[in-house]
Amino acid sequence: MVTRRLLAVSAATVLSVIGLPLSTASTASAEDSSPCTFPGKKYEGRPWSLQRVLMDQLWSQSTGKGVRVAVIDTGVDVKNPQLAKAVDAKSGVNLIPKDAKDANGNKLERGKENGTTDTVGHGSKVAGIIAARPAKGTGFVGLAPDATIIPVQQNDADGHGTAKTLADAIQYAIAKEADVINISQDTANAVEPTPLLKEAIDKALAREIVVVASAGNDGLGGNVKRTYPASYEGVLAVAASDRNNERAAFSQSGDFVGVAAPGVDMISTVPGGGHCADNGTSFSAPYVAGLAALIKAKHQGWTQAQIVAQIEQTAERSVAGHDRLVGWGVVDPVRALTEDDKPIEKPVAREGVTRAEAPTPATVHLGETPDQRAARLATYVVVGGGVLVAAIAGCAVAIRDSQRRNRRRAV
Repeated sequence: MVTRRLLAVSAATVLSVIGLPLSTASTASAEDSSPCTFPGKKYEGRPWSLQRVLMDQLWSQSTGKGVRVAVIDTGVDVKNPQLAKAVDAKSGVNLIPKDAKDANGNKLERGKENGTTDTVGHGSKVAGIIAARPAKGTGFVGLAPDATIIPVQQNDADGHGTAKTLADAIQYAIAKEADVINISQDTANAVEPTPLLKEAIDKALAREIVVVASAGNDGLGGNVKRTYPASYEGVLAVAASDRNNERAAFSQSGDFVGVAAPGVDMISTVPGGGHCADNGTSFSAPYVAGLAALIKAKHQGWTQAQIVAQIEQTAERSVAGHDRLVGWGVVDPVRALTEDDKPIEKPVAREGVTRAEAPTPATVHLGETPDQRAARLATYVVVGGGVLVAAIAGCAVAIRDSQRRNRRRAV
């Protein structure tokens, strides 16, 4: 049983995986919220992030079958039974340099070349939230339990992942025909990295691949800043929400945030088997990547922009439109899969902004024109004449009947 913690890195070109405890505010720090043992204990119940979803209704629409999701991270350990059948090991890769060394200068022992080992646990948690298969003895399962994971090992606890290796990883995912790419990393100090990364992102978007990235965990105290690759246009940046559907205190804010998703006390799979809990936008992003896989499986002809717009449009929000805390709101998987009659290109504000037409005021008559008066009098004359004629006729009939009765008596 080995306890693993993610270490902090500081170089501007270095990328940091961002699972973060609530007590720290640095995006570059990626320490687990609590020590996880590998393998871990099995989580028996249904995690709160899944309790908020009507799973049967969701999966009646889609299970993500046929959709390939690239997890660019610290690897995905296939020894966990819930991940073994979810991972396409033949498509995986290890991009960590062969001569990589740890913080003490010791040469690292590389994992499998296909990215199916994970000494950190971060990538295995991310993959589990997306596509972990159902298993006896636990209520935890991936949001898209029939999706396929492409494991791309690109970072580790010693911070060997850089913007350059991330760009290479994205290019690799494109070549392996990924439909969705999940990136639970960002650049240290929120520095915009090499143009190679943006070029890779743009290429993926042009191939109609949905790119989902963590917004970052440096949001304590209302801190607002752009993070990369989440800030690139076309990338769906995901903030973290809590059990109350509000922004988690650590979650990064900014106008680039697209949506929010559960990111507090997130249960997921760990290397060797079992589960543990973690916090961070690292685990909000795969929740959304799993949702993207569900939509892609149901609507294979939709573009990546339409899938992103659908996720944003159907999110739960407390304001009419977009805000810098949770973007368009907290994702609603069932709504995204059921309110989908036709694709949309961009989300629009809805709650509280519909403007109804003002009622037409009634006409107020303050007087009477001569024509109206003449018409009124004429009506009186006609009605009065009719009543008079009826009265005369009635009297005549009454007199006639009376005279007939008198004649009968005389006879």
